[in-house]
Amino acid sequence: MRSPARALSLTLATALTTALVALHTGTAYAASPVGMTNGFYADPNSSAKQWVAANPGDGRTAAIKASIAKTPAARWFGNWSGTIGTATGAYVGAAANAGKLPILVAYNIPNRDICGGQSGGGAGSDAAYDTWIAAFASGIGSRPAVVILEPDSLGDESCMTSAQIADRNALLKNAITQFNKKAPNTWVYLDAGNPGWISAATMAKHLAAAGLSGAHGFSLNVSNFYTTAQNTSYGNSVNATLRSSSGYTKPYVIDTSRNGKGSNGSWCNPAGRELGTPSKLGGGAEMLLWIKTPGESDGNCGTGAGSAAGQFLPQVAYDLVYGY
Repeated sequence: MRSPARALSLTLATALTTALVALHTGTAYAASPVGMTNGFYADPNSSAKQWVAANPGDGRTAAIKASIAKTPAARWFGNWSGTIGTATGAYVGAAANAGKLPILVAYNIPNRDICGGQSGGGAGSDAAYDTWIAAFASGIGSRPAVVILEPDSLGDESCMTSAQIADRNALLKNAITQFNKKAPNTWVYLDAGNPGWISAATMAKHLAAAGLSGAHGFSLNVSNFYTTAQNTSYGNSVNATLRSSSGYTKPYVIDTSRNGKGSNGSWCNPAGRELGTPSKLGGGAEMLLWIKTPGESDGNCGTGAGSAAGQFLPQVAYDLVYGY
């Protein structure tokens, strides 16, 4: 495989296609979604862009606009998104019209964040979720996309019963099936938590039980702060267990939106963190992606005291730009 440095000397589309096909080791997929585009899509209606537009005279606006609002990042979809097929279809369609690759997060599994609680919610029943995720995939259709599937869902089993875990695994397996059937040019990454949550060997077991074999890969560090090097080591260890126990490995992506200084041990709006590498090919993983929008609160905690999860906090965003 070409080195990332060599690949990035080519046109972006050619580089992404070459590297991703070489890295892919699991199920055969249709055309590379990133090879069908010319870079990643920056959400024109992100919370950061909305705040910038509404606050042109604020002293923090220039920094937030330059360092966060213009950087391609994921859009999260849940029960706040309205008619989900319409929402994903409109978003992916806008990205396709721009010739860019959209990054989407599906975040609506029943009993979401059941143990942590800061981002609780999700679909009201298994049937409702099955209907929702099928419509999510149908909205994307044949257009290229990257989907991060259900952050928190597999790292967050400590308070769940065996029956609840089995039920969740069935929902995730069905979700992967729906994407494979209805969105053939989408690469789905089943979320695998972060290096500080559970051991790589245990996470590999969780991933396999939830149907990773049918997905393109897995995602790491979503909404967390561990360094890219720490995540690369963890992802490689997950793959080592998958290889020995299940006979396959998978590509993985890393959320680098807030990992510029690594973790201080806290996951909920910790102070002193910094933006990480913007969305790009390679960097130790298949892709480094901004999955969590910097400046959006993790919940009512840390430097976001008094806020709700997902609420855009301009001071938190500004501090991330400068590592305060």
